[in-house]
Amino acid sequence: MKLYSYVVARDYGFAPNPFFGVCTLATCKPRIRSVAQIDDWVVGTGSKKRKRENHLVYAMRVTGAMPFNQYWTDPRFQTKKPNLRGSKKQAFGDNIYVWEAHTKKWSQVNSHHSLTDGSVNESNLVADTKTDRVLVSDDFVYWGGQGPRLPQKFLDYGPQRVTLRVGRNHKNDFPPGFVQDFIAWIRSLNEKGYVGEPLDWRRTP
Repeated sequence: MKLYSYVVARDYGFAPNPFFGVCTLATCKPRIRSVAQIDDWVVGTGSKKRKRENHLVYAMRVTGAMPFNQYWTDPRFQTKKPNLRGSKKQAFGDNIYVWEAHTKKWSQVNSHHSLTDGSVNESNLVADTKTDRVLVSDDFVYWGGQGPRLPQKFLDYGPQRVTLRVGRNHKNDFPPGFVQDFIAWIRSLNEKGYVGEPLDWRRTP
């Protein structure tokens, strides 16, 4: 069991998408999506720029993984297809990619990762589809902009002074004791599922 930690620079409920009872990571973080296995944990912390450094945004235990086309067709995830005229939960849907066999190209649905006029954002498409894999969790906590502050223990752990804090990219080289203690702390909070709204919703209409 591994723990992957990274900074959620933009918290719109898109990556990760914590709505409709399941937390999914379908866009961004292609390296984590390519290697995280079932029962690994993925944790997102707040950004320093948004004054949420050392606070949690979410924590999810990976309980499933699938390619984009399976995610697109699976009945469980139809509510995660974006509806830009719907609620914010619908507008920030992350079920946006399909591999079109006849064109041998990826199709990107009009979404948070498209250009403002609804056309394909090639930069996001290339980055997102670098890994054809979606991480799924029904064992998660998503706090958004209301996440707890990390105990000092996880910022300066043990004689090696291991920290959960990340600069760029992600970290996954945590010692087993750190991982076990961190998960035990998450469980001790007795919170599950969608707890608070995304921080950056405060800046959207």
